[in-house]
Amino acid sequence: MLMNNLRIALLHLAPVPGKLTENRQLIERAIAAAAHSGASWIITPELCVCGYTFTDRIGTDWIMPQPDRWMTRICQLAARLRVTIFFSHPERDPQSNRLHNTVFVITSDGAIAGSHRKINTLQAGSESWSTPGNHVAPVSVPPFNDIGILICADAFSPGIAKSLVDQGAKMLISSAAWAPGFHGPNGEWERCTQDTGLPLLVCNRTGPDRTLDFTSAESVVVQNGERLLTLSSERSTVFIIDWNLHRQNLATRQYREIPV
Repeated sequence: MLMNNLRIALLHLAPVPGKLTENRQLIERAIAAAAHSGASWIITPELCVCGYTFTDRIGTDWIMPQPDRWMTRICQLAARLRVTIFFSHPERDPQSNRLHNTVFVITSDGAIAGSHRKINTLQAGSESWSTPGNHVAPVSVPPFNDIGILICADAFSPGIAKSLVDQGAKMLISSAAWAPGFHGPNGEWERCTQDTGLPLLVCNRTGPDRTLDFTSAESVVVQNGERLLTLSSERSTVFIIDWNLHRQNLATRQYREIPV
């Protein structure tokens, strides 16, 4: 990999609803596979530790203020492997006791550089446990100055991405659990890049869930309203791409697939 290229891994995983131990093992295997393939950045899909529909199986008492014991382990893993992880994990606010659907940015020294709480949460059904976030700000992530983070349906509201670019974001990263179908993605990602002028990398998930089938869901790389890559797999797969830092575009449209 050339020095002006950044290798990025999209963990296109199939978590099992409520199976925390098995999902954690899957995530750790995928992170290790990504790092061993030379990835410097690793992006996880939305709610990869618990699955999308989990509350009727395991409730929410397990959701702790972060970092909890296992996230501390992931921070240590990031430091050992020298990778930055965009890590989707629910959190409990220690002051309000409210629960949030959050992406944490864990840098290559094992520190949590920042986070984003999902704003566009469904207030009924599978996401009713989650309180919407009320703040958006870029996170400083080397080698960029600022990265804007979205979670799934946050791409639906133009104001969220526009606020990020107004605050200096240079790229948009999204964790997603967005299944195809009647309520599936329908141009929201493309519009985000047109509205902001920024590239957008979306790490979606795969596999069946309790109420939705993500087997055909797509992870994407989008720029200037165009999908540069559309990635899909019926089983857990790590997709490896290279991003050219000088041109701010894909170094190549070729990518690697690593089953996990």
